[in-house]
Amino acid sequence: MPAAVIVDAVRSPMGRGKPGGALSGVHPVDLLAQVLQALAARNDLDPATVDDVLVGCVGQNGEQSATPGRQAVLAAGWPDSVPSVTIERKCGSGQQALDFAVQGVVAGAYDIVVAAGVESMSRVPMGSARGDADPHGPRVTERYSPGLVPQGISAELVADKWGLTREQLDAYAARSHARAAEAAASGVFDREIVPVTTPDGVVSADETIRPGTTPERLAGLKVAFAGHPLAARYPSLGWRITAGNSSQLTDGAAALLVMSEERAAALGLTPRARVVASAVTGDDPLLMLTGPIPATHKLLARSGLSIEDMAAVEVNEAFASVPLAWQAEFGVDDARLNPRGGAIALGHPLGASGVRLATTLLGFLEDTGQRYGLQTMCEAGGMANAMVIENLSAEN
Repeated sequence: MPAAVIVDAVRSPMGRGKPGGALSGVHPVDLLAQVLQALAARNDLDPATVDDVLVGCVGQNGEQSATPGRQAVLAAGWPDSVPSVTIERKCGSGQQALDFAVQGVVAGAYDIVVAAGVESMSRVPMGSARGDADPHGPRVTERYSPGLVPQGISAELVADKWGLTREQLDAYAARSHARAAEAAASGVFDREIVPVTTPDGVVSADETIRPGTTPERLAGLKVAFAGHPLAARYPSLGWRITAGNSSQLTDGAAALLVMSEERAAALGLTPRARVVASAVTGDDPLLMLTGPIPATHKLLARSGLSIEDMAAVEVNEAFASVPLAWQAEFGVDDARLNPRGGAIALGHPLGASGVRLATTLLGFLEDTGQRYGLQTMCEAGGMANAMVIENLSAEN
């Protein structure tokens, strides 16, 4: 079977996902198109040789409704012959795109494929496609009586189950900003970020990072979900989730160039990484956000590696309770968990986050000369993706 390699990985800066955000003036199609153009230019890639563009996107309505990857291919000036498909596995959509890209190369279906993701949460607000509709239906509601709850309440349930305090969540959130700020200041994000041209100028740095964030400042924020209509089901729950210890609504895009090892050699391209193994699983849809725990167990068993082999672990920071619960299960030390910050500081552009995590994780492994990294994403409905990435230039 052909071996699949990751040749390159790029991302846009992360913009605040609200009107007036740094990238809010850019149509999501054009946002992804600029990332695709940069990926091709950096690798002297003839876009006509790309077999497919797999794009994670959650909000497939409004400006993201017409197969955004196909529109981005056209907006990038790539040949009409390059197709695209949209993948939706909630927050894991971009990571699933990478999984499918690798699997397609290994199966012989692709020689060259782009795994990407895009989400403009300022222009296509989260949940806007659903409106007032019930996405669960009566049978699911009956099975999980009295019914499922929003992710924010699930994050509270996770914090309660693992005994996580408000102080712990806020301290973790402050650390995420501190690490991301340090990484940005040191220039380690420069290789992965490609500038994006907007109507207001060029954006070349993440807008979402808040240097100087402290637990004390975060402690002053109000809890977010205690007033939700479904909160009454849990009268004894200690409310502790805030906007400060949750991921940020974000505009962003990212893309990875995946190809067969043989094709990379023929093109004179040096592979940067490979995906050692991947796994996807379902978990309790009420707790919803705990899927990374069984997904990691499944992944490690499949890969033959141990958690000690991982130089870094990216656990998507949908809420601070997610990586902290995962850490309690696996005992990974603080230094290896989201070493350059996560979605609390860098933001969570839903469909693009899995590709962004892979881009940042690969950069960390290369900069430190280490071999293996693990990334995992919790997903709405109680699902999760997990994968191990190997840095092919590793020194140890």
